[in-house]
Amino acid sequence: MLFPESINSNQSATRMAFTDAHVGDPLPAVIAVFPAADTDGIDPIAPNPKSASKQVAEPSLRLSSLLNEPSHGSCARPALRGYRIMSQTADVTDGVDWSTRFTLIDDPAVENGVLVFTAEDRSAGLQLQTTVEPLIGGSLRIRHRLTNICPGTYVIEGLEVRIPLSDNQTEFMDFTGRHENERQPQRHTVADGTWTKEGRRGKPSYEGCALIAGTPGFGFGSGSVISVQPAWSGNSVLAVDRTCEDGTAIYAGEQLLPGEIMLGQGDSYETPWVVVSTSDQGLDGIAQSLHTWQRGLASHPDMQPVTLNVWEAVYMDHDFDTLAEIARRAAAIGVERYVLDDGWFHLRRDDHAGLGDWWVDPTVWPNGLRPLTELVHGLGMQFGLWFEPEMINQDSDLYRAHPDWVMQASDRLPLPFRNQYVLDLTNPHAYAHVLEAISTVLTANPVDYVKWDHNRDLNEAGSNTRGGAAAVHRQTQAYYRLLDELRERFPSIQWESCASGGGRIDLGVIEHVSRVWTSDMTDALSRQRIQRWTVQNIAPEYMGAHVSAPTSHQSGRTYSLPFRAATAVFYGFGIEWNIMQASEGDLSQLAAWIAWFKANRTLLHNGIVRRLDIPDPSVYAYGVSERDGRRAVIAHVQVDESSSNRGVWLRVPGLEPSAEYRLRWSGPRPVDGAALEEFNPNGPIGDSTITGRTLERIGFWMPRCRPETMRIIEIVQV
Repeated sequence: MLFPESINSNQSATRMAFTDAHVGDPLPAVIAVFPAADTDGIDPIAPNPKSASKQVAEPSLRLSSLLNEPSHGSCARPALRGYRIMSQTADVTDGVDWSTRFTLIDDPAVENGVLVFTAEDRSAGLQLQTTVEPLIGGSLRIRHRLTNICPGTYVIEGLEVRIPLSDNQTEFMDFTGRHENERQPQRHTVADGTWTKEGRRGKPSYEGCALIAGTPGFGFGSGSVISVQPAWSGNSVLAVDRTCEDGTAIYAGEQLLPGEIMLGQGDSYETPWVVVSTSDQGLDGIAQSLHTWQRGLASHPDMQPVTLNVWEAVYMDHDFDTLAEIARRAAAIGVERYVLDDGWFHLRRDDHAGLGDWWVDPTVWPNGLRPLTELVHGLGMQFGLWFEPEMINQDSDLYRAHPDWVMQASDRLPLPFRNQYVLDLTNPHAYAHVLEAISTVLTANPVDYVKWDHNRDLNEAGSNTRGGAAAVHRQTQAYYRLLDELRERFPSIQWESCASGGGRIDLGVIEHVSRVWTSDMTDALSRQRIQRWTVQNIAPEYMGAHVSAPTSHQSGRTYSLPFRAATAVFYGFGIEWNIMQASEGDLSQLAAWIAWFKANRTLLHNGIVRRLDIPDPSVYAYGVSERDGRRAVIAHVQVDESSSNRGVWLRVPGLEPSAEYRLRWSGPRPVDGAALEEFNPNGPIGDSTITGRTLERIGFWMPRCRPETMRIIEIVQV
């Protein structure tokens, strides 16, 4: 069977081909996962009927289901790893029911467009339900639900979704990263054995939790590729597995800590959704699928305001007169949202104290926040406020009253990180305290936007309510629940996910927020690298990107204002700079960039993202095109010195092949930056026009430019 058989779209969508299966059969095997706009004429045939039937364990090509089971002869990675504990008075039997062989108890069913397989292994006392759901944009998401249907406790050590790869997808990419250098790609070659990546930080962290496989050398616009990632903001696991009989497959799910999931009779565990996206047009095809889905979410912003955050302007040195003058200057140049960051609450003069005490500190704000919020609103801007609800300092009234609310595995505290600990939201009293404390602040003050931060890993994250038992799974669920309850109480507030910058950006949290803080690194050159790969999974309008001070607070490097502004303007545009120190000329330039962003915001935040494959690693080129192909805006970025004077050709896809286009420089500043010659002031090809087909196949030439410079080209159908 093929699923989904048809989608009301002329766009390519991810399809799965399964072997036929009925009641009493094993779980159907997956023959292929592939992209197709329609399924006419596609009728996959299993290559090995014996292996597909799962009735023999012969050493030939073995097809597996979405749940690989060793009982069918496979020596590849088991997708379910667990066992049962039986206790009768003093006698305890454990380690049984560790190997399953599920059979369908219903025919595979498609209801409301969702495919469901329901199976049982009565010998093991388990029921499995696997759900496959199409998403707007063409991706699929898949999850398992395992239920213990007999006496005893079933301990789950791991439960993952298995996605097979095509035999020509022999290269895969994951991401590494650190604070202020998130999501940097690293490529690998598929080989026999198991490659595993476990995320144990209690959040996706700076490397994220995505894995992409494809044909060798796949790029932004070329190659057959598949992306697999758990939509989950806690611990995660990704694996690539191949044996001499089992084809290559990706496994994805939640990384469970010891004892986190123990099912009594009738209890169930549901894996996070695992999002699967395929493309035969490279990485951008996957990005476009995910962006389309995100733009249909309830939390997606209708319009992403120009945002000024005062963090790098004042840090925790809050002074009303200074903050008020920043607000006035911000409003004068067109800023639409003003955010007061860390430092406004009880004891919070530095990062050693105050977390957990969510009330306005009267020693800093003797009249409360109202004078500032009223000023900001009176200037026509939204007002935003910073919180870190999941954390606690020892120097806080909350800790002194409830030291047992800290997450810890034993009677010792975990090592401190940034002078703070994790507050146990699985404790209902701690959860209720945070919910009511934040609600009180948001009720008393007209807040339009909350920046929700998370500044440490969940080391030794046990709960004192359960004797120190591991609780990252429950803590992640509690985070979602707390965020959603606050969203329900305050439906007009928009929420941002920040975790020391980009430490919690994933396909789970994106369903709950309207913005993410891409990185604490605001250095423009570093941001070029970080944003280039964050946009692989997240639509650009979600990604906070701010114009920083001329000299970066993080790197110490200095850049021109045009380079800093152009780097930020394609995303969730904003400012992270003490504009009290900006000259009148700087403010005028900022106003011009803000005006350009507003004039082009609809295209930038609704168009199709295009990243061009450039052979020169010193040059980036990217932008957006309208869905009808009538217009595009493309950036040419010289990030470093090129090794030659040959320049580069920019090949732009997504335009109408037979239509003629005119190319013009765009942006608030006249084009500059060429190293050896002057640019034609009318555009890269002067007054000539060029067809969409020529732009895609041949492109237009750009000379070598000075490093750390950027040009914006508007392509318009004539």
